[in-house]
Amino acid sequence: MAWDEWDRLKSEARDGGPGGPTGTRLNRLEPGAGPATPSTTGDLNVNQPDLAKIGSHAHTLYNQLWDQARLDNTSVDGAASDLSTQGFALGPALQHVSNRWSRQLGTVLDACAHIANHMQVTKKIHNGDEDYIRRQMSSIDVLDAGFDERVGPAGARNAIYGEKKK
Repeated sequence: MAWDEWDRLKSEARDGGPGGPTGTRLNRLEPGAGPATPSTTGDLNVNQPDLAKIGSHAHTLYNQLWDQARLDNTSVDGAASDLSTQGFALGPALQHVSNRWSRQLGTVLDACAHIANHMQVTKKIHNGDEDYIRRQMSSIDVLDAGFDERVGPAGARNAIYGEKKK
């Protein structure tokens, strides 16, 4: 962008330019419309049945893997030991595969447990966050109205504070 083009854009923005007057605009409701609520504006929606189903599936998978996929202290380890003592190269290789399987299975089991536990608390956390955000947003409207000079003539008492006590 050339310097003269930058100057032209700045002057258009300052003077109103082809698109009309510009200025900083915040994405908010019109004055007097009240605080925005998720029911009117849409928001992240987390349903307990969905979370419970995900957590249940993760827990079921964890249990099935624990019961059916573990190789610790099984015939695989025994066979690897026997083959190793007889001098077969297959023995150490089989033991390596068994150890690797156990480590990888442990990783998957940890992930399943993490997902199951996380789904149990996610709904509670999101509800707390939504309540906090709703409280903060509603207090911004009150604060904004208190500092907004447009609510009354200059020098007059702001109506947001109520009537003056005598």
